[in-house]
Amino acid sequence: MAEIQNPDSQLTAVKWRFPSVHPEGRKFTLIAAVATLIVYTGFGWHFVGWLLVGLTIWVAAFFRDPIRTTPDDPSLIVAPADGLITMITKVGGPPELGSDGMSGSFTRVSIFMSVFDVHINRSPIAGRIRRVAYVPGKFLNADLDKASEDNERQHFLVQREDGVAIGFTQIAGLVARRIMAFVKEGDTVAAGERIGLIRFGSRVDVYLPDGTAPQVLLGQRTIAGETVLATLGQARVLTGSSQ
Repeated sequence: MAEIQNPDSQLTAVKWRFPSVHPEGRKFTLIAAVATLIVYTGFGWHFVGWLLVGLTIWVAAFFRDPIRTTPDDPSLIVAPADGLITMITKVGGPPELGSDGMSGSFTRVSIFMSVFDVHINRSPIAGRIRRVAYVPGKFLNADLDKASEDNERQHFLVQREDGVAIGFTQIAGLVARRIMAFVKEGDTVAAGERIGLIRFGSRVDVYLPDGTAPQVLLGQRTIAGETVLATLGQARVLTGSSQ
């Protein structure tokens, strides 16, 4: 993991680079590319071939894995997913994560990922993975509130050294057919570290503890590992407008 220098201590510059394709997506990109080659050259179906070229590019873009720069501040909770803030509501903790780490009330921030968003999910805080709980379920529209209880999902609970724990959940959507975890219980993760992937289109919920208000607004877009969702213990509620 690259360390970002303080600009006061050293002049630095960052250059844009083309995002890599995550290893999980390379086989799908290869399959699409081979199918395109067969259709275009083997059958001479040029129109269909060009459509498949577009599909191949989209598959590669779907599994893109850009580098993200995460603020080095243990009090910050960063977004675990790219997407749109579609719901902010008060709820109880997911029962699958247990009462010891997720008791009481929480503010649930829901991030909806369209098929055009980056689908690599990241840890909102640094700590140890205390629990990973997979729950089979339906494939309803992930934008619906009941998707958090009815859809296929995977819960994570990350606990800091001081005992503070943050729960978050990967939720499958209409076209999502596989939820993947890159970590297991007992692993130690950094804030912004890659923890999983969902294919294709879905949602991630983050459970903010009581007394911590979200620092994002409905309709705002988030960047996984970079956008600050909240600061632990900060209860000031933001207001804003769409324009």
